[in-house]
Amino acid sequence: MNIKRSQIASAAALCACQAMMVAHADTSADAAITAADSQQSIIVTGTRASNRTQFDTLAPVDVFSREDIAAVASSDLNDVLAQLVPSYVVQRLPMADGQVFVRPATLRGLSPDQTLVLVNGRRFHRSALLGARGAQAPDLAQIPTSAIKRIEVLRDGASAQYGSDAIAGVINIILDDSLGGELTAQHSQYSEGDGKANELHAKYGFMLGEHARIALFAEAAQSDPTSRTRQRPDAIAFQAAHPALSVPNPVQRWGQPELESQHLGYNATLDLGNELEAYSYGLFAHSDGTSDFNWRNPDTGTSVYKLTTIFPGWDVRSIYPVGFSPQYTNKQNDMQLLAGLRGRLSEALGWDVSASYGRNAIDYGLHNSINASLGPASPTSFYLGRLTQEEKLVNASFNYEWRVAGLSQPVNLAFGAEYRNESYAVKAGDPASYAVGPGAAAGLDANSNGAPGFSAIQSGKWDQDSYAAYADVEVPLSKQATIGAAVRYEDFSEFGNTVNGKLSARFEMTPDFALRGSWSTGFRAPTPGQLNTNSTSQGLDTKTLLVFTSGRLANSDPLAVALGARPLQPEKSKNLSLGLTWKDASGLSGSVDLYNIKLRDRFSTSASFVVPAGVPNPLRYTSVSYFTNDFDTTTKGVDVVGSYLRRLGVGKLNLTAAWNYNQTRIDGGKSSIATNESQRVVFEERLPRQKATFSASYDQGGWSTLVRARYYGSWTDSTGNATGDIFQRFGAMRFLDLAATYKLTAKQSLRFGVDNVLNKYPDEAVFQASRGLIYSRNAPYDTDGRNLYLDYTVKF
Repeated sequence: MNIKRSQIASAAALCACQAMMVAHADTSADAAITAADSQQSIIVTGTRASNRTQFDTLAPVDVFSREDIAAVASSDLNDVLAQLVPSYVVQRLPMADGQVFVRPATLRGLSPDQTLVLVNGRRFHRSALLGARGAQAPDLAQIPTSAIKRIEVLRDGASAQYGSDAIAGVINIILDDSLGGELTAQHSQYSEGDGKANELHAKYGFMLGEHARIALFAEAAQSDPTSRTRQRPDAIAFQAAHPALSVPNPVQRWGQPELESQHLGYNATLDLGNELEAYSYGLFAHSDGTSDFNWRNPDTGTSVYKLTTIFPGWDVRSIYPVGFSPQYTNKQNDMQLLAGLRGRLSEALGWDVSASYGRNAIDYGLHNSINASLGPASPTSFYLGRLTQEEKLVNASFNYEWRVAGLSQPVNLAFGAEYRNESYAVKAGDPASYAVGPGAAAGLDANSNGAPGFSAIQSGKWDQDSYAAYADVEVPLSKQATIGAAVRYEDFSEFGNTVNGKLSARFEMTPDFALRGSWSTGFRAPTPGQLNTNSTSQGLDTKTLLVFTSGRLANSDPLAVALGARPLQPEKSKNLSLGLTWKDASGLSGSVDLYNIKLRDRFSTSASFVVPAGVPNPLRYTSVSYFTNDFDTTTKGVDVVGSYLRRLGVGKLNLTAAWNYNQTRIDGGKSSIATNESQRVVFEERLPRQKATFSASYDQGGWSTLVRARYYGSWTDSTGNATGDIFQRFGAMRFLDLAATYKLTAKQSLRFGVDNVLNKYPDEAVFQASRGLIYSRNAPYDTDGRNLYLDYTVKF
């Protein structure tokens, strides 16, 4: 079993663990050797050398095995990483449009699209969703956890090695290629009685003839919604004023969406002889989900309920007498296909050529709604349109082991070239979903109420090409010292070229203790979706409870240009890291890494502008904004990670720990976040500065037990009102998870677990009470309470 030299421990915790283990552990030589050997797992992320391990890599890389991944109950890879990686935070964001289903995740507190995701060492495509501040990141929920052999997380800037997006780090997902089969069925439910979920995971690996190896994967999951909601005060008042009506309680639901998903995939290799190998993988996913929107109150001035002579005798109350909460639907289809050839031109020179295609398409719908401006001609269900992200990539890489006189090991020289095409498309929804009907002249709300559809003028397709060349060298100066350098040139069709570099070094003070550090520049290129699209959104002011409609314009839109929009440029970074790592024969290993990341021209949304009088406003925007290179930041932090594995009695004890401290400050900028104090507070304090995990597992005979403690530091939330933010500070949270597995036979096992055993909830979100919400929608952790699960696994 691979040791995770990455999970969680402050130095004090590690010292305490070591003292306990020294007092109780079996100190036999074979146990020490087993523990030491397990530290030496070969990694492929952050280096192009073929013999780097976690201990001797030049940058911090965490490795999580299939067993580590399976120890987390969720099949959502975001949740898995949130429990395993110290600086990884993912939010649920109920009732936040598309982000309910494509959840934003951050590494080291940076934007979701500033972490590069690879599958088998090749770039994984982005989601079609543009989230907060326009972030467009890969959706890790589309990758089935049952297909994963291990995950490598590089916690260092790597744009000079991999290109755009690798500012915070790189997550490399290695697909399973083992032989044999495994089937797992799981049922889970929250102790509140909701959120029932059923999952089925299957994997089967086999040989086809003597030279082909194929692994097949399949998953199916279904989960009911959760609700942590109180009845809205205005709904209580509405019921009192209309006792003859039966008002639902609650009128709207805050919680996880109803969701169904299916995943299929394969991972295959074919030995063609003469050191030539063909390889391919494919991942396919479909999901279908539904989420609530804010309730529309017939009595409190909502424009949808106005009476007008334009539609004599027509009243929305005849359709929705007790108000309505629109139902927002999300259907996703996702695929990633890759094929390649690799071989050797000589003993020292290897080559690898591959091509990949990725696509994410999201169809949006809205039910239980209306376009009041159309009057009695309005439907109550709408197709809102489709967003599609497509990426094509061709890569050729070479690796040369150059033997130099005087050096005990060869210099590793890697070089290559890459072409990438990225396109983004918007398909218009039903005309009724974005129509401004005749009733708008009398003040009736236009568009499908809750989420306007993509209009014909917003639809289209745009693309961007990029060409890159790169080189990477690692030089072993001696048995103790290694230096590395990388450079990458990349030219983009939409904004020009960029050159990035990286220098790194490692010095081994003893065979078990080393210092390491790196300096690099990085970038994140604007995407076609960010460069070219317009969007419309609706929100609810928690003070006035009135709906407002906002428009986000493309930077090339004449109105946006008139308001100050300029062409988008890449975000650019300078990364500096310094750390130490250690291991010993007793089974103790760990690392401490300091980092400093300076980012300039960060991407954001401009301040909101009222549409000037006399300017055409066909979609009836209350306000408009545009994307901009807005501000600069400095992120500082430290990762402390460690692991201790020893035999204890007749069993094996594994202690892992990790702690991250992360702080981001705004250094300055042009507008919006940089100049607005409310926005600055939200940005700098929206995530906990501290996050930690400690876990202990013990295997003996047929039993395996796990105890995991999770810690999240304090953070600040705001209402997000159109005007006048209200802030609330939330204290630190601690969660305890327990699980036990029993082997029924050599190939069958049963596991029972409880996440959040103590049923902890955060402080209530006081400023959201007007909407019935109990716990903040922006919490960096699950706010649904205790979750119990049972799963059965059989291997064959």
